[in-house]
Amino acid sequence: MKIVVTGTRGIPNIMGGVETHSEELFPRIAKMGEEVAVIRRTNYVKDELTEWQGVKLVNVDSPKKKSFEAIIHTFRAINKAKELGADVLHVHAIGPAMLTPYAKMRGMKVVFTHHGPDYDRDKWGLAAKTMLKLGERMGCEFADEVIVISNVIKDLIAKKYGRTKHVHLIYNGVPEPEICEYPEYFEEHGIEKGKYILGMCRFVPEKNLHHLIEAFAKTRHEDCKLVLAGDTDFEDDYSRNLKKMAKENGVVLAGFVKGKRLHSLLTNCRGYCLPSSHEGLPISLLEAMSYRVPVIVSDIPANLEVGLEDSCYFPVGDVATLAKKLQKNLDEAYHSVDYDLGKYDWNVIAKQVLEVYHGLL
Repeated sequence: MKIVVTGTRGIPNIMGGVETHSEELFPRIAKMGEEVAVIRRTNYVKDELTEWQGVKLVNVDSPKKKSFEAIIHTFRAINKAKELGADVLHVHAIGPAMLTPYAKMRGMKVVFTHHGPDYDRDKWGLAAKTMLKLGERMGCEFADEVIVISNVIKDLIAKKYGRTKHVHLIYNGVPEPEICEYPEYFEEHGIEKGKYILGMCRFVPEKNLHHLIEAFAKTRHEDCKLVLAGDTDFEDDYSRNLKKMAKENGVVLAGFVKGKRLHSLLTNCRGYCLPSSHEGLPISLLEAMSYRVPVIVSDIPANLEVGLEDSCYFPVGDVATLAKKLQKNLDEAYHSVDYDLGKYDWNVIAKQVLEVYHGLL
């Protein structure tokens, strides 16, 4: 079976939740004997790779203008998938899903993974939100099979589109933690083991990192710091203002990190915070939990579905309550927490996705 994947910026080492999802999932499917190709957007690719961990990598040009990028790239990607002889086209996210009917017209079986209602994100204007909602409708009404990553999304598409058949709840996964120390990296940023709170995500409005900085500034943190690991795809007013706010408040900006640097930050932080107003099923939260890190997250449906203790949640947008939660973490002794992550096993998830593919043929 030949599977072609689109809707992601690409793999490996490209920032984003869908990208991390794809980076974990598709090498596992390739190892199961399937032929997998991931179509990448050239303006995000920083390597010369044509294959990675058994997955073929195909670069297709995309416009640099953010508003047209996903839809134009997906159109080109569908044509490339047909050229590659795809048996199954796997489309990720609701924006690219707008062209599901076109992929069907080109004679391909389509699997659509719904990662969350992106139109709820603060960064999108009215026109973009309208197009994203149309993409969601096209994916839910025309895809042969739909994968959802949470019960929240499953209930959403049943209510909005009546889609209840050929819908598969398959969670995001989390890899095994790689516990490590990296003293040189810590020295470079002036941070110490157990003496920092970690925020880890893209610098976009719906992640509410400005709330995290504001809340941390209200705490008595003495020799503890706030570290933000992440960046933005396209520098804009929000990301520039966020970085300015961070520097003015002594926040450590680690940039987009992977590998040993990321593992060392997760291994040694005293807490992790995700104050988002919108998520699908946040992989970064699952990663922090796999490292047994105490977590503080907003009470949005996607985070609530993870099933943490009530004390881990705060009302989204409530900076005062977030500051109190952070203070409690800072006042406590440095410690770890055990979580049940059994349903987030990537090897199990890969088998579940493969079953969806096989059901099409």
